[in-house]
Amino acid sequence: MQTLEKLKSAYETPGGFAQVAQIALNKSFPRMDINIPTIVAEVTEAFNRYEQALVSNDVTTLDRLFWTSEHVIRYGQTENLHGHEEILAFRRSRPSQGLKRGLRKTVITTFGHDFATANTEFTKPAQHRVGRQSHSWARLEDGWRIVAAHVSWMDE
Repeated sequence: MQTLEKLKSAYETPGGFAQVAQIALNKSFPRMDINIPTIVAEVTEAFNRYEQALVSNDVTTLDRLFWTSEHVIRYGQTENLHGHEEILAFRRSRPSQGLKRGLRKTVITTFGHDFATANTEFTKPAQHRVGRQSHSWARLEDGWRIVAAHVSWMDE
């Protein structure tokens, strides 16, 4: 009997939830490797390209590193951007001065071979706040791309 049929049959009997749980516990699920060194290196390289493009206002590289999709999002300090076109329009219109910043507590975590998160804190000269940046990265057909991003500030 297929696993799905077993689950359905077990669930429909009295006390079936316990049977469903036991079937699920006995089912072998593929293990996801966390922080495979070569994958961490790939994502770190992409993250560093993003950071360099950000502080130098290299809009072409920034655009290339975001997923070209209506599903990509970027929640910023003062804007909520949905879709690649909104993100690109924001990048093209933002000021190109005052972009220098320092990073601290950067954590890159990979999940398997095709998904990662990159989180960092940042500071800017003459700011008494700390910025926070979160990225979700996915390996797509054209390489590592940011599929979701969030930037915010908090008092230090």
